[in-house]
Amino acid sequence: QVQLVESGGGLVRAGDSLRLSCKASASGRTFSSTVMGWFRQAPGKEREFVADITWSGGRRYYTDSVKERFTISRDNGKNTVYLQMNSLKPEDTAVYYCAAKTGSGSYIDVKTYDYWGQGTQVTVSS
Repeated sequence: QVQLVESGGGLVRAGDSLRLSCKASASGRTFSSTVMGWFRQAPGKEREFVADITWSGGRRYYTDSVKERFTISRDNGKNTVYLQMNSLKPEDTAVYYCAAKTGSGSYIDVKTYDYWGQGTQVTVSS
């Protein structure tokens, strides 16, 4: 069983920054082959890919709308993935979810991720 716990959401103004954290834990499991991703879901919309990172290789992908503003990183010693969000915009308002993918499949497809956190709300006012 893998557990993912997000934190760091909140209410901010446009142009502000936030850092989300995702702590991963599992008994008897390592995360060397696990891709970690961040997704978000705004009211009335489908859950969408934001960014991902390989646990050991450091390869990172971002959706176009957050490039140059968001940075995904990880601390392997702490089994934690971060999403640094700068220059936030009202359209970034959503519930942000951390997810882990252990197998193959598209990194932007929600269906290929095996484990999900409970989500953390990010609200950006104009």
